[in-house]
Amino acid sequence: MEIRVLRYFLTVVREESITKASEVLHITQPTLSRQLAQMEEEIGVKLFDRGTRKIRLTNEGILLRRRAEEILQLVDKTEKELVEQEEQVEGRVSIGCGEIASVQLLPKLIQNFHQKYPLVTFDLFTATADLVREQMDKGLLDLGLLLEPIEMGKYDFIRLDMKERWVVLMPPDDPLVAKESVTAGDLTRRPLILPRRMQVQSELASWFGNYYKNLNVLFTSNLSTNGAVMVSQGLAYSLVIEGAVPFWDSSKIACRPLYPSLTATSVLAWKREQPFSLAVTKFVECAKYFLDHA
Repeated sequence: MEIRVLRYFLTVVREESITKASEVLHITQPTLSRQLAQMEEEIGVKLFDRGTRKIRLTNEGILLRRRAEEILQLVDKTEKELVEQEEQVEGRVSIGCGEIASVQLLPKLIQNFHQKYPLVTFDLFTATADLVREQMDKGLLDLGLLLEPIEMGKYDFIRLDMKERWVVLMPPDDPLVAKESVTAGDLTRRPLILPRRMQVQSELASWFGNYYKNLNVLFTSNLSTNGAVMVSQGLAYSLVIEGAVPFWDSSKIACRPLYPSLTATSVLAWKREQPFSLAVTKFVECAKYFLDHA
């Protein structure tokens, strides 16, 4: 399976037409059709349902589209890294992170690095620690700012000093706003939104103790922002890390810390023995020094 043909395939998917795709690619329609037919024959599956107006993907075609996008993203990233040179560091550093307080450390770190290497740019990808780690494993992200607990066996990392505090989100007129903090008993039988990550749910289960079996979990959510929309409409209370809360509209969302206090730590991680570009290598060196002296 050639990279060139994968690009052809994704162009056809985007244009939903071999005719339009051939115009975009500047090749003849018969040539493009032949290339796609050869790919289907090599793989041994049908990729398209060819209708009268639009080409639609089969289930196998949908899977190939997802994988092809990942492959080409990695190819493009690798090509950019190979053209970087020692005497003039340039390129892109990709960092995955969640909606956590430790993100506040990134601006100063990036600013210091950018002053020394002004040709380096950055790509920030926001997701849960599990998804960020998955993207790191595929080589699509260079570093991850990860909320623990998470399995770190194949990563090098710096554990950050900043504590991540758990809070409960609620509407500003909710009766629990009158309390300085919220206990497990306060949340029993109330509709809740819990994090989607199973390891994090286990941490919360330990905090709830015997109350856990009586919880009314209405939603799970992978990031706190969409859960906050549900909270603002009075559907449920959401248990989240406090990181993003200061940037929300306090007239729509209120929060109170848990009692007893529940905190977590986070790490800046990168895959062990992963070949990195010069820009990423320099950034890791800078991060180690900056965070050790912060």
